[in-house]
Parts: sequence; structure tokens; C-alpha cells
Amino acid sequence: MRRTRRTGAGLTTARAGRNNTELVATLLLAVATVATAWSGYQSTRWNGEQSKAAARANALRIDSAKAAGLANTQTEVDVASFTQWINAYAQNQTQLTAFYFKCFRKEFRPAVNAWVATKPLKNPDAPLTPFAMPQYKLDARAESDKLDAEAELYAAQARRNIQRASNYILGVVLFASALFFAGMSTKLTSPKLRVAMLSIGSAVFLLTALWIATSPVSVAV
Repeated sequence: MRRTRRTGAGLTTARAGRNNTELVATLLLAVATVATAWSGYQSTRWNGEQSKAAARANALRIDSAKAAGLANTQTEVDVASFTQWINAYAQNQTQLTAFYFKCFRKEFRPAVNAWVATKPLKNPDAPLTPFAMPQYKLDARAESDKLDAEAELYAAQARRNIQRASNYILGVVLFASALFFAGMSTKLTSPKLRVAMLSIGSAVFLLTALWIATSPVSVAV
């Protein structure tokens, strides 16, 4: 009689333990499924953000290349006009020098004036050309550098977004692992193995959830 009672109590305890394990496993399966879907959604979102940033970077680089091309063309024009002017200047042909000077672009004139002020014909330390003067500045060149710097910022943002998308993909894999352990725990007959598998799944889920919780979020409304 006593054995029967003890056996009945043991069965009741075992059933209670199994029920508790199954309850925890069910909850883990539910939240891990939601977390997996969320990580997949975030990965897709960040891939989209990466594409936008990369497209913006490419557009800025194209504009930068156009501005650089304009700056190169303007420099060629300045070199050609300066070559004619310097010949007249060296031969002291005042009228011809004045004519060529009027043909200079507005951006080039300050550099020429600053260069002439160094008395290049008499001063051996004077720069060889006005192109070496700090006054020689091209707005197109400055615009090109500015656009290139902005493009690099967007390119860096694109790289960060790629990393974020990759992190969320890893989150999907880890949450799927937690699902596997939780699912397996419901198939095993050994209480110890069930608890071990469920514990592993819970640990993987919690650690991954804490990591994902600190990751940036992208949401479209």
C-alpha cells in the first residue's frame, strides 16, 4: 500500500515536472519565433538602408567627378592663357600683357597678381608659376573635394548598415538554434535531458535577445 502511494506521488511529481518543462518550452518557442521574425525583418530593413546609402554615395562621387573634370578643364585654360601672358610679360610688352590679363578667369587673376608681387624676374626665391601660390583656388576643385568627402560619409554609413544587417542575420541563426533546442526538449523522454536541452535553448535565446536589444532599429511606417 505504501509502495503504491509512493509510486503515485512519484508519477504526479514527474508529470508536474514534465508539464512545467513543456510550458517553458512552449513559451520559448513562441518568443523565439517572434524574435526570429523580428531579426529577419531588421536584416531586410538594414539591407535597404545600405542600398540607399550606397546609391547616395555613388551619386555624390559622380557629381564629384564632374566637378573635378571642370576644375581640370579650368586649369588647362589657365595654363594656356598664362603661357601667352608670360611671354608678353617677359618681353615687357605692356599692351599685350594687359590684353592677356583681361582674358584671365576671375579665379586666376588674384594668383597672378600675388605672383607678380613676388617679382619673379628678379627674385630667385619666387614661385615658378602662379599655380603654386596659395591664392590659386578653384571653386570647382573645392566642390569636388566637398562632394567626395560627403560620398565617403555615405559609403561609411553603407558599410555600417551592412554590418547591422549581418548582425541581425546572425541573430536569426541563433534564435533558430534556440527554437531547435526548445523543440527537441519536448521530444525527449529523459527529464534530465529535457531540462538540459531547454536550459541550453533558454541561455542561447536570452544572450541573443540581450545582444539584439542593443542593436539599432530601422522601422518603416
